[in-house]
This record gives sequence, structure tokens and C-alpha cells, in this order.
Amino acid sequence: MSAEVRIIGGIWKRTKLKVLARPGLRPTPDRVRETLFNWLGQDLTNWTCVDAFAGSGVLGFESASRGAKEVLMIESDSALCSAMSDKIQALKGQGLRVQRGDALMGLKSLKPASVDLVFLDPPFDQVALLEAAVKASLHCLKPLGHLYLECPKAQSAEMLLGLGLERRKYLKAGQVHAHLLSKVA
Repeated sequence: MSAEVRIIGGIWKRTKLKVLARPGLRPTPDRVRETLFNWLGQDLTNWTCVDAFAGSGVLGFESASRGAKEVLMIESDSALCSAMSDKIQALKGQGLRVQRGDALMGLKSLKPASVDLVFLDPPFDQVALLEAAVKASLHCLKPLGHLYLECPKAQSAEMLLGLGLERRKYLKAGQVHAHLLSKVA
């Protein structure tokens, strides 16, 4: 069984993405994505983005739809990777790439300070993965880059500061706690 989610902005606005039925897979809700891209300013022209734990890839596709020049979507599930690759081909998406494998290893393998925006939405049932994923993201994030973190509870300012991050924006929508973070200056 599969469902669908729509891209909500940019050149592929209203394009449907297949969402395969997988345990724990929760594509970022429309309302949260709309708010996130309002925070970011809608236009991601020439940005380099990484959608770690990509799942449906909706955050990566939203970024490319809004002008990102390079989008890497990292996912461990081969069927989800195939669905994203099929959609890239159907859209003739330039600069979009799917990498099958471990998100932490994928983030750590990127050039230091090479990414404008990292999306982190690790499985909610793997809380221990959260801090490791944030640390792996900091390696590749540019000094003025953004880290989007989606998790099952709000992250405290103290914990974020301990990782060298500060919260720029925050939203709670249902079970989703969405954080837009940046490195401490």
C-alpha cells in the first residue's frame, strides 16, 4: 500500500510523490513544510542541501523545486531509494541525487563546511540517534548554514548550545517538533 504527498512550492508545486508504507515513515506534514520554507525565505537558488533519513524525499524535492543546485537524499531503505530515483527521472531533476546507506556515514563523508542546509528527521523511535545525527551534520554545515531538525520533543536551548547550535525558529504541530537551527557565531 502507498500514499502520496504533494510538493507545496516552487517549479514542481502540486507534484505528487509516492509514499511507501514503511514502519515509522512519516513525511513532514504540509503545514510544517510550508512554515519551514517561509522561515528559509522560499528561494534556495544555488544552495546545497542534504536530506538525511530522506524517507519519501519530500524535503529534498521541495528544496530542488525552490532552486537548490545540489540536493543529496540519503536513505537506507532500498525501496524508498528506488521510489525517489524514479521520481527524479520522471521530473528530469537536475542536481538531485539519492544515496542508499547510513545517514550518519553519509553526512560524515561530505566535505567540511560544504552544505547550506541539512534536513534531519531521524526515526522517532531511535532517540539515541538524534545527537549523533546533529554532530555529523555540523561537520558538513557551512558557518552560516541551517540545520532543520524534526523530532518527537522540543530540544532545550542548553542542549543545543552544548552542541554549538542556537535555535532560530521552532514549531510544534501534532507530534512533530520542528527546529530551525544555526551554528553559534
